[in-house]
Amino acid sequence: MEFTETAATRRSVHQYSDEEISQSTLDAIFEHVTLTPSGYNLQPWEFLALREEETQTALKAVANGQEHVTAADTAVVVLGNTDPMAHAEVVFDDWLAKDYIPNQDVRSALLENVESMANVPEAERRIWTTRSSSLAAMTLMYAAWEQGVASCPMEGFDSDALVETFDIPDGYEPVMLVTLGYPPADAADIENERKGRRPVEEVVHYEAFEPSETTRVETPDITE
Repeated sequence: MEFTETAATRRSVHQYSDEEISQSTLDAIFEHVTLTPSGYNLQPWEFLALREEETQTALKAVANGQEHVTAADTAVVVLGNTDPMAHAEVVFDDWLAKDYIPNQDVRSALLENVESMANVPEAERRIWTTRSSSLAAMTLMYAAWEQGVASCPMEGFDSDALVETFDIPDGYEPVMLVTLGYPPADAADIENERKGRRPVEEVVHYEAFEPSETTRVETPDITE
């Protein structure tokens, strides 16, 4: 599937069939997710994939009882590590080995920069990890749809209760939930006309920014 088609046809789906996602398909999806960009390539994301009835039911309890948590084949908790130094040494060793940086002095300077990020207030580190982990979540949804697996991003959940229920260690930020599953043939979320989008001229500003008022929503004409 070409990306244009993937982007144009992906929808947030709440209805799922009983068809199981194979482990090899999930592995392929997450393999693509690992290619997501991040600041300094620090890749702060980790994913808790829930496929069993017991764990999905526990997640549903902290996600406002939303039915598609348990209707989906797999419910994914997207977690962001708030410690920028968590993977920094391994990342910069890779840079050095592949000649992205010339020597150990540059590696040391990069580590100092990242360490300074690690010393900022927790609220700033939570914002930092949410930015990168949200990019990974979007990659997850596009990679899934390329495999014919539908998805739905979810922000309606109790973060504190989720951390407690699943014994998430300190230093991880629950960024969002993403449900994954094959849609039924008659899924209304896919079959209905796409919900309107604000037009490009309202949301893109060149050279100077002036807030736009929403005047209309429309279905993008993406045909290529």
